[in-house]
Amino acid sequence: MPDHPIASTALPLSSDGMADVARKCLEVAREKGATDAEVEVSAAVGQAVTVRRGEVETVEYNRDKGLGITVYLGARRGNASTSDLSPEAVARTVEAACAIARHTAEDPAAGLPDADRLYRGTPPDLDLYHPWNLTVDEAIELARRTEAAALAVDKRITNSEGATISSYDTDFILANSRGFLGGFPNSKASIGCGVVAEERGGMQRDYWYTTHRDWNRLDDAQAVGRIAGERAVRRLGGRRVATTEAPVLFDANIAASLIGHFVSAASGSSLYRESSFLIGKLGTQVFAPHVRIHEDPHLAGEMASGYFDAEGVTTTARDVVDAGVLTGWFLSSYSARKLGLATTGNAGGNHNLVVAPGERDFEGLVALMGRGLVVTELMGQGVNPVTGDYSRGAAGFWVEDGAIQFPVEEVTIAGNLLDMYRGIAAVGRDVLVRGSKQCGSILVDRMTIAGD
Repeated sequence: MPDHPIASTALPLSSDGMADVARKCLEVAREKGATDAEVEVSAAVGQAVTVRRGEVETVEYNRDKGLGITVYLGARRGNASTSDLSPEAVARTVEAACAIARHTAEDPAAGLPDADRLYRGTPPDLDLYHPWNLTVDEAIELARRTEAAALAVDKRITNSEGATISSYDTDFILANSRGFLGGFPNSKASIGCGVVAEERGGMQRDYWYTTHRDWNRLDDAQAVGRIAGERAVRRLGGRRVATTEAPVLFDANIAASLIGHFVSAASGSSLYRESSFLIGKLGTQVFAPHVRIHEDPHLAGEMASGYFDAEGVTTTARDVVDAGVLTGWFLSSYSARKLGLATTGNAGGNHNLVVAPGERDFEGLVALMGRGLVVTELMGQGVNPVTGDYSRGAAGFWVEDGAIQFPVEEVTIAGNLLDMYRGIAAVGRDVLVRGSKQCGSILVDRMTIAGD
């Protein structure tokens, strides 16, 4: 017998079983008077193992199933959810959703997507499902190797936040009363490690991780640990710099956060609530002229791929920024109706956003910058979504004469997102792919750096 139990990697409900539950749910909704309904049934299984200082700290399993249903009584909407998929529980959940709908105000924008926008047919395989059938003992050994590689980098690494190996598999069926029924399995695997370095009483921590749908495409575990250790050590001796204005280079590890602020401001909920600094900017220059951002929902194996969105609407590839000009929003059916527009197939968020890379690698961007701040970590949430004002704590490295000189800590970088986007001097070819945004390092020509 192994020292640790082996979790079952089989999903707790088959695709056919989920489809049967979804159909039954819609049938009950019609019987209870719903004019329309939408249901999602899902099943998931996952495992995460954390090792710290060579010892097992946590072993976590999850094995879940559930459904969520939204019903419409005309323009009234109600929703409910349950993890009990027995016929009796499904009926109670549908009744609960209907009861909520009866007591809500009418909303003219509420309702299912138009039938002609729904995806029809069987979608091609996007290569999203790669179960990682690690035993717990195998995961523990991999985590130990990852952490050991980090600790071996330098004797100044004195502590560890641990190394974690995780895998997560899920499947779902989405169905509605307008004839849509679809779903697909997907998986996610990751290796991560964080360590602490110490020198002359000063302490610094850093981390590194790799994640992918296909565990075979993860970075080598020992390389992940080594990079985490190197990143922690190189931050030792950090100091503040005098308050100044200078270029700022966001390294690829955090550059996607700038694109995240753009997505939030260009999303329907921000627009119809009039809480976006991009209101009135469609068709205008929002980024520097050399910036192109392409949304591609159909990239094989990527985190945000799918032939339909979270409400079954067909997805399409498109440019949302072309030559710096904002050419599209991110809209669901609901937000589109609120704005008098058409859905863009973005219920559930953006799909794979690819910021077109430039010709320079990270070192080339540092050389191009000449003098300024490389930012490798951001702290705080100082972003005003209405005005675009940006102010966040930062740490990184100071650059002089096109080369990194010393680590920097306890500074604040500030600007306005529109000015920052229009002031992007270059995008690197050092692209990191970890989620729904694929982006290299981003060099902004000028920001305020507040230090001493």
